[in-house]
Amino acid sequence: MAPTALATFNADRDGIALETTSDSIDKVNMLKAKMKIDNNTATQEEKDIYQKSQWDAEKDKTQFRQYEDACDRVQNFYREQHEKQTVAYNLKARNDFNSKTRAEMTIWQAMEKLNTLIDESDPDTSLTQIEHLLQSAEAIRRDGKPRWFQLTGLIHDLGKLLFFFDAQGQWDVVGDTFPVGCAFDKGIIYPDTFKENPDYKDPIYSTENGIYTPGCGMSNIMLSWGHDEYLYHIAKAQSTLPDEALAMIRYHSFYPWHSAGAYRHFMDEQDVKMLEAVRAFNPYDLYSKSDDVPSVEELKPYYLELIDEFFPNRVVKW
Repeated sequence: MAPTALATFNADRDGIALETTSDSIDKVNMLKAKMKIDNNTATQEEKDIYQKSQWDAEKDKTQFRQYEDACDRVQNFYREQHEKQTVAYNLKARNDFNSKTRAEMTIWQAMEKLNTLIDESDPDTSLTQIEHLLQSAEAIRRDGKPRWFQLTGLIHDLGKLLFFFDAQGQWDVVGDTFPVGCAFDKGIIYPDTFKENPDYKDPIYSTENGIYTPGCGMSNIMLSWGHDEYLYHIAKAQSTLPDEALAMIRYHSFYPWHSAGAYRHFMDEQDVKMLEAVRAFNPYDLYSKSDDVPSVEELKPYYLELIDEFFPNRVVKW
């Protein structure tokens, strides 16, 4: 079955540039965490995030470009993101999301579509998009994690399809996420670049709590719009994935929270468990890209069955 006729993809978008930016963002987060551990300046909590799992026990995590070089590649991206991710934009993005269906495809079709739209390998691994998604899933599977965990690894980046629908640029698709509607925490990468954001000096949005209340729960916090939020809302409405999986999808780019310890005063009891789940997922997201190349044809039957288990309607409204 082909995607339905209502699907309109902007094939003129530069998918290679998006993936290059996304890879550079991952490298910054990976190297920043590794440097803190190497310099013995990481907290025990931060060390626990990157505790070696079975699949990366022999892996050299310093193989990529140095931290400063990676930062240079993403600084301009974050300046644009931080200036444009406002409360007004995020309200509009969510309204647009709810107002229409962009395409109807199965999960596997969406993976294939992302593959063709980006149409080139990651710079450090020579992998297609499907191979990268399978890498994450297979690393999780090898460690004996639950089936829902494996599926989360497979689909976690599918929200990047947003770039080829109606995103305004790279800045509302990829990058570290953060709350809007309250003060921008210093734990966000390049915090000084928020100064040109209209919300920066807003009398309400610039306060510590802003439009929220302490203990309100992360589910009530409006995070900057991008591929995480997009896929989270799709999976929440159309899958039977557990809360832990939905948290992994929604928060895996929320580094100020799960890595820097910011915004903890908004957490409720449920968020404690969700934070643990996100932190368990994070190493698979960052460090699985250099694993052996998986065989798509050999693995496809297993993952098609897995997809059907948690997406019972099979055809997903994007």
